[in-house]
Amino acid sequence: MSKFLLFIKNNKAISWVLGFQLFRLILLPFMGLMPQDAYYYLYGQNLSLSYFDHPGMIGYILRIFTDIFGQNIFAIKLADFVITSLTILSFYKLASYFLSKQKLQRAIILLASTIFVSILSFNSTPDVPLLLFWTLSLICLYKAIFEDKKWFWILSGIAMGIAFNSKYTALLLQIGLVAFLFFSNKYRKLLISPWLWIAIIISVVVMFPVWYWNYQNNFASFAFQSSERTNSITEFKISPNYFFGAIGHQLFLLLPVLFVIFITFTFKYIKRAVIKFKIPQAKTLFLLAFFIPTFVGFFSLTPIYWVKLNWMMPSYITGIILAGMFISKKLLKAQIIISIIFHVLVSLQVLFYLVPIKSDDTWVGWKELAAKTEDLQTKYSNTFVFSDDNYKTSACLNFFMDDKVYAQNILGLPALHFDYLGDDLSTLYSKNAIFIDSDKRFKNKDKKGNYHTLLETYFDKVIELEPIIIKINGKETRKFWVFYCTNYQAKK
Repeated sequence: MSKFLLFIKNNKAISWVLGFQLFRLILLPFMGLMPQDAYYYLYGQNLSLSYFDHPGMIGYILRIFTDIFGQNIFAIKLADFVITSLTILSFYKLASYFLSKQKLQRAIILLASTIFVSILSFNSTPDVPLLLFWTLSLICLYKAIFEDKKWFWILSGIAMGIAFNSKYTALLLQIGLVAFLFFSNKYRKLLISPWLWIAIIISVVVMFPVWYWNYQNNFASFAFQSSERTNSITEFKISPNYFFGAIGHQLFLLLPVLFVIFITFTFKYIKRAVIKFKIPQAKTLFLLAFFIPTFVGFFSLTPIYWVKLNWMMPSYITGIILAGMFISKKLLKAQIIISIIFHVLVSLQVLFYLVPIKSDDTWVGWKELAAKTEDLQTKYSNTFVFSDDNYKTSACLNFFMDDKVYAQNILGLPALHFDYLGDDLSTLYSKNAIFIDSDKRFKNKDKKGNYHTLLETYFDKVIELEPIIIKINGKETRKFWVFYCTNYQAKK
């Protein structure tokens, strides 16, 4: 133990990493349930080969942790923290193949100091397992390509397959691999190597559960993730808000120092390739192959499409290794200072909820809403509960309440994976219901005065009740409109 403490004391980089992780671990018990936590927990409680929105890896992980540690918020947050900590360890191993000891230390501090690692440590999303298996895939590919260890082709195929079973973005691993081999003079011959194609075939085999679920369900998930977005992109409507919004997100996730370094070396390498026709040496090209398609690819869409803040996250793995090659000690110090300031502000927000969040993407109020909703069910007997905001309110209420809570499929509307839970809505025929509608902006305590037009189609009578007002730290913070609906008529 004393030797371990001495090692930490003499290794400033490890000390910084452990410091950031200890901070996150201490903050875990104070984190409330996020809608994403509740929704992917629902995945795990309804085991399936895959799911409508995403593959199921995050759901499986949450199921394991909640089976071991119980159905509670801490177990969910612990799952995110543990998996993200494994990602940090895997990153350290991967970066050690490319960087000197000093640059390796700077790279690991860069990674640990980012806000995106904090988000992954606190919030359940498919990106949590994606980044772990993305990093493990790159470790295996490095071993297979640069050290010519054949068995690592098989391991890389397994890792790439599991990454895909985490999130569809993982297809960029195969794209990056083929791109690297194509542009590398030294390793281009591997394009015809049977080991490469064995790895790809194995990855496809490991992906089989996702493909089979889609086959069974008319490729619903693939269509959801592609067709709507493709239609939006092909409309080609320029929106500066999308572009500047993406920049704002990346500045927040990476912090300004790291983001500027990303932009600088991206411009540098693209300029060399396009103007001077210079291809980087093999190891640098390997890192760029798993950075450029994701980072530049998604960023190029931002003027015409709203790119979500987490879509570029896989590129950060090799991007931060590249940044470790360039960052100076002075800039690293600036990154740490900015990171500490941001993390202190985050902790104050978590602990004291100083700034109200005008959105359902918040960790406060859900448990209180569930308690008040159960009180309403006691008052209005023979009722079921449902909401209409894709998944957020329904998922959170499902986590805290004993009775099943439904989504907008009650009104015949598409309801993401709620449509695939196997619910027989006809069993609700003639029952009364309580409809919960979140007032995201919450400007006053008034009733809404109107309601969803489809309510009259599915119920005989709709009566608006007094809204539910949630207080946090003595302040009225959240508001939910409530409607009592009688005699449900399920449509076949």
